Amino acid sequence: MSPSMLRQLWFIVETSQSQMLLNLDDTGLVQWLLKQLKTQRSLDRDEADAYSHYIHSRLPLIRDVASSRTVMSS
Repeated sequence: MSPSMLRQLWFIVETSQSQMLLNLDDTGLVQWLLKQLKTQRSLDRDEADAYSHYIHSRLPLIRDVASSRTVMSS
């Protein structure tokens, strides 16, 4: 996984609507984030699998980030 794509992933998480991130189930959230990454750069199957695994392993952190933004904006 390239550092630039990881930065892009976290940029997407930080700039996406918190409620949308929180309302998706785990599979939907992984798929949505992968789709957003694929708009930036085409991913081969191995890359997509690696990013999918990475995203899945970081779902609690992604949800915490989204949740903290929701609390801050209230």
